[in-house]
Amino acid sequence: MATTRRATTQWHGSLMEGAGQVSLESSGLGTFDVTWVSRAEEPGGRTSPEELIAAAHSACFSMALSHALAQAGNPPERLATTAEVTFQPGEGITGIHITVRGTVPGLSSEDFKQAAEGAKANCPVSKALAGTTITLDAALG
Repeated sequence: MATTRRATTQWHGSLMEGAGQVSLESSGLGTFDVTWVSRAEEPGGRTSPEELIAAAHSACFSMALSHALAQAGNPPERLATTAEVTFQPGEGITGIHITVRGTVPGLSSEDFKQAAEGAKANCPVSKALAGTTITLDAALG
């Protein structure tokens, strides 16, 4: 069964001087302030589209990797995944770098890296972002 999730943004004013709030509608978990400055310069307690993409990508990647490892008979004890989305004003999103560290008993470092590459290529968020260069640093420990 397909699922649909929804977020809504209310924006007021121009790009450079304006501000908005993005609400996580499906979960009801919160409303977060966004501005051009928080996107292109410093967060200052606000989020950005790129941070939201990074959150989605790190969660999706972790779920995909966890599933692949478990399916192969090596469920992870722990995965710590960070996604860094780089935004260049005037150009857009120029890349995503995923770093994952895992504790997976009985799995070699090479097998972990191979599983991580598979998760990078096949998690739904990676597929949705296929037009962007995605790099990976995967290691046990």
